[in-house]
Amino acid sequence: MHFSVITPSHNRRRYLPEAVASVQASISAPLDFSFDHLIYDNGSTDGTGEWLRQAAADTPNLRTWTHPEPLKAGYARNRIIRETPSDAWLVPLDDDDILLQRTLYHYADLVRHHPDAPWFVADFLRIDQDGHYLPNEDYYAWRFDSVGDMLGAIFRGEHFIQGNVCYSRSLFDKVGGYDAGLPMAEDLDLYVRFLLAGHLPVVSPHINHLHRFHTSNVSIGVDGDKHAEDLRAIYAKYAPQLQAAGVSEPGR
Repeated sequence: MHFSVITPSHNRRRYLPEAVASVQASISAPLDFSFDHLIYDNGSTDGTGEWLRQAAADTPNLRTWTHPEPLKAGYARNRIIRETPSDAWLVPLDDDDILLQRTLYHYADLVRHHPDAPWFVADFLRIDQDGHYLPNEDYYAWRFDSVGDMLGAIFRGEHFIQGNVCYSRSLFDKVGGYDAGLPMAEDLDLYVRFLLAGHLPVVSPHINHLHRFHTSNVSIGVDGDKHAEDLRAIYAKYAPQLQAAGVSEPGR
């Protein structure tokens, strides 16, 4: 069993070393699995690229790529996922977040107990820019009885999923990967296609990662109105399938 942690990065010299260190601290025992961390330096100008080159030289299972100009996150994710084994399990991690030591272990245990499940969803906690825990900001994944129920909750704006997942490379390939043209919410778009393909995720109560809130978050300014706009754009892409599943258009 092999896990590839996937991280697109842009100007995160301040936080990226902690993200990399968190992946390297992963503990597999007593299970037997391997892992690596793939990072795409997406046009950084703050020294991220220089730091990554040195870190990769010192860390055998850290693999990095660099592009001179910023690209959309979906393109960067697709680019590095092409470098993963066809039977890999993929775990996205933002370049300013922290993976917990036992995250990959818990996913490996889920794979063992749910051999036919192609993706998993977990919980996460929020921290501030200095790593301090933010009370009352925990995220807990919901359990749903059907794909239609989960899609309905997503498009009503009641539930969302971001980097708190693990999915198989085969499922990723089956649905066509990330939409490289989306400027935002490319992850939610992918997960909607997982659901439209008929796959309800297995929900695990473990903590996946620490999600960092700071003044330069990519999601700064994504309020309720912007989230609703993203949902409408995603819905429009798959409207016939969603309507056939009984999922109403956002706001209707």
